[in-house]
Amino acid sequence: MSRVANKPVVVPKGVQVVIDGSQVNVTGPKGKLAYSLHPTIKVVEDGSELRIEIVSNSKQAHAMSGTTRALVNNMVIGVDQGFEKKLTLIGVGYRAQSKGKVLNLQLGFSHPVDYEVPEGITIETPSQTEIVVKGTDKQQVGLVAAQIRAYRPPEPYKGKGVRYADENVVRKEAKKK
Repeated sequence: MSRVANKPVVVPKGVQVVIDGSQVNVTGPKGKLAYSLHPTIKVVEDGSELRIEIVSNSKQAHAMSGTTRALVNNMVIGVDQGFEKKLTLIGVGYRAQSKGKVLNLQLGFSHPVDYEVPEGITIETPSQTEIVVKGTDKQQVGLVAAQIRAYRPPEPYKGKGVRYADENVVRKEAKKK
């Protein structure tokens, strides 16, 4: 069994977990998430802890046990605290503005870029050059942040573009005469 799967998932107060056959539903103060289990995996509720057990002894079941434990743990953390990713815009004239369910980006193109915010995600712009993506689903928060970054990834010569707040862009030296 995976080393990750051996560690139980601790369920904090205020978070409710319902296991219905191969479906795990997690409800908390920030929202509700659901996950369909792989047929070779079983989740057992033990007081305020969740344990991942293998039904069939196969290589795939061992691999899926660690993955399932990580996904269920992220669901519990997401509905309790939520996840967030911070993006920074670097460049002259680069700015972002959040208008309801649309994020308006000025990224040096001849036209503004309008990004439709998906359901379950909130986007805040504390300043014109900062974007904060928040949500309960860790995978969706990361996906939305990556999609916004993909409009103008940081380039290696001047470092202009959209980057994660903690990202370190390796700069290249300019061409010499």
